[in-house]
Amino acid sequence: MASKPKSYTPKFKFQLVLEVLQGECTEVELARIYGVHHTTISKWKRQFLDHGAEVFSSNEEVKRYEKRVADLERMIGQKEIELALLKNFLGGS
Repeated sequence: MASKPKSYTPKFKFQLVLEVLQGECTEVELARIYGVHHTTISKWKRQFLDHGAEVFSSNEEVKRYEKRVADLERMIGQKEIELALLKNFLGGS
C-alpha cells in the first residue's frame, strides 16, 4: 500500500523559505531540523523567487483594468458603427 505524500501548509513553506533566505541555516540543515527533504525546500524557494512579485499584485486591480479595457473596446466598436452609418447616410443623399 503506497503512503500518502506529506502535506505542508503555505505558512510553513513560507517560514522555511524565509529562513533559507536569511542565510542563518543551509537548506540541508533546515531539512534535518524540520524533517523535509532539502530538494523540496529548494523547490519552494524557487517557486517563491519566481512568483513572489504576484503577492504584491491585486486581483481586484487586474479585474478593474480588464473591465476598463473591455468598456473602451465596446465604446470604440459603437463609434465605428456610428461612423459607418454616418458615412452611409451622407454618401447616400
